Amino acid sequence: MSKNYYTIEELTLQLGREKRSVEKQVSRGHIPGRRVSGEWRFNKTEITDWLEREMASFNESDLAVLERSQKSTEVSTQSVISSLLHPDLIEVPLDAGTKPSVLKKLVEVAGRTWQVFDSSAVFQAVRQREDFASTGFNGGVAIPHPQNRMPEALGESLIAFGRTVSGIPFGGPNRQLTDLFFLVLARDPNTHLKALARLGRLFQVDGFLEDLRHAETSADSYDVITAADANLGE
Repeated sequence: MSKNYYTIEELTLQLGREKRSVEKQVSRGHIPGRRVSGEWRFNKTEITDWLEREMASFNESDLAVLERSQKSTEVSTQSVISSLLHPDLIEVPLDAGTKPSVLKKLVEVAGRTWQVFDSSAVFQAVRQREDFASTGFNGGVAIPHPQNRMPEALGESLIAFGRTVSGIPFGGPNRQLTDLFFLVLARDPNTHLKALARLGRLFQVDGFLEDLRHAETSADSYDVITAADANLGE
């Protein structure tokens, strides 16, 4: 059985940072952890939750380091976006006008791949995560996802995308309306964080979000995403 914590050395590799820098953040209480028999232990779920909160303030360089440090068995030479997002996982326009209906529609889109074994459980998990804290970002974009990984409910990790005709209240910063939604369903924490970091980098590319808003069809949206992803490089 795999352990549910990182050592300080493992956390350093997970974050892609120098050990001295990580130790300083831990000692100042900036990274959640606890001492067990004199050794630092970091709960994996708590670290993932902490990273999700911190990522909103990461610059492109920080996100690139985090992305590269995540060793995913489901992503090889391709970027995580190219590996997990396929043309049939995009719905533009997304016929939804409330947060629950957006989440339900996105899970339905994800189910087209036949890799979602329990759509009801996935929907409930994604909705519970939104009840805990919104996944909305600046710029009218959100990355809904379950709080915990769900390997038993998924055959493969995947990303689904939808754009509503107009923005809806989704709990974004400063009450911004949201119209761009990337649903991330991952079977393991590394793939999950790798996807979030990559998407965060794309959101910082000049013109990317507006290009998505101008894409009229699902096929056009897929082309915008994959082109920006290819140009981003590693």
